[in-house]
Amino acid sequence: MSPELISILVLVVVFVIATTRSVNMGALAFAAAFGVGGLVADLDADGIFAGFPGDLFVVLVGVTYLFAIARANGTTDWLVHAAVRLVRGRVALIPWVMFALTGALTAIGAVSPAAVAIVAPIALSFAARYGISPLLMGSMVVHGAQAGGFSPISIYGTIVNGIVEREKLPGNELVLFLASLAANLVIAGVVFVVCGGLKLWARGAVDEPGDDGTDGDVNAPGGVSAPGTTRLTAARTATLTSLLALVIAVLVLDLDAGLTAITLAVVLSTLWPEDSRKAVGQIAWPTVLLICGVLTYIGVLDEMGTITWAGEGVGGIGVPLLAAVLLCYIGALVSAFASSVGIMGALIPLAVPFLERGEIGAVGMVAALAVSATVVDVSPFSTNGALVLAAAPDVDRERFFRQLMVYGGIVVAVVPAAAWLVMVVPGWG
Repeated sequence: MSPELISILVLVVVFVIATTRSVNMGALAFAAAFGVGGLVADLDADGIFAGFPGDLFVVLVGVTYLFAIARANGTTDWLVHAAVRLVRGRVALIPWVMFALTGALTAIGAVSPAAVAIVAPIALSFAARYGISPLLMGSMVVHGAQAGGFSPISIYGTIVNGIVEREKLPGNELVLFLASLAANLVIAGVVFVVCGGLKLWARGAVDEPGDDGTDGDVNAPGGVSAPGTTRLTAARTATLTSLLALVIAVLVLDLDAGLTAITLAVVLSTLWPEDSRKAVGQIAWPTVLLICGVLTYIGVLDEMGTITWAGEGVGGIGVPLLAAVLLCYIGALVSAFASSVGIMGALIPLAVPFLERGEIGAVGMVAALAVSATVVDVSPFSTNGALVLAAAPDVDRERFFRQLMVYGGIVVAVVPAAAWLVMVVPGWG
């Protein structure tokens, strides 16, 4: 049995044990990385830890730390109330507001995880307050980020269009952008209906918070009342300023989101220690262990060539349409655990031989790969999915993790085939 096949089978075993024995999957993955990396791939400790996602570790810790402080001092309550007033009490509109907001951020150049890191904690706090499914709200945030992710001036769009140009393939920036926008918009619409969005419409409008600090009207349509307006204190004003500073630092100054968030959290903790004392304990440590362990094992697979081995095997298939759909599935499956852009950078060149023969349209193939490799970022093992999982307050985190994993699995199973059927089979470009 080849080392690459062994590494894949071990990953399956990790999933089975974690599911049936309720062991933290991250801890299992660290053990698997040690065993497979040392015994099968002959990697030393440095080689095994090469895949440890240090940047994601800092982002998860920093963002959840900062927003734990924001929850403790009431800043997230104030933001939730402001969102209710913005949509005139129509709670059902808030998931779409979050979808549009993250889409706008990525479309103008924000890295997708940075946009999700900024929006997800606010969106999930709103979901907890008004009884909205966290799966619905989290999915809307992630799909919104991907909807705008391939605009001609976005990070993803710039990178993929650059790869297409480098490989001397026909390209169309507008088709790439619209394909991702349409796919994520359709998926978001389906998720909204399936996860209770229609029931939110049936509630009507909740009563807007009173300006005098009193509770809202308990007789509001749907029987839901909004809490009284949260007044701005010095600590809340400083926290709002910190959140604005995080946005500017990440989107304008191109600073690291995790390091910036930790720095801002430390400043707030120093100035208001009473509000911040419990915040460190509210960092999503089990989620951090889970994500970092799994991604470290995926790094071992990358180091030993398993991902390249699978891609080259598919690329050598003599039936172009079959090779195309399999590449879409590989892109989706691997991107659920690893860098979406990195996978696209590896898979697009693998498609070049049969694209050059003109049997498959290059524009449609690139668009299908882009969509397949990014819509799966709702997976709890991807950066965006991990941020959503970590940001959700007052939830059964194990249950929410399973929901995200099942939903991610459905997306992996369905979307690549749909993208192939719509974008590749007709022969775009």
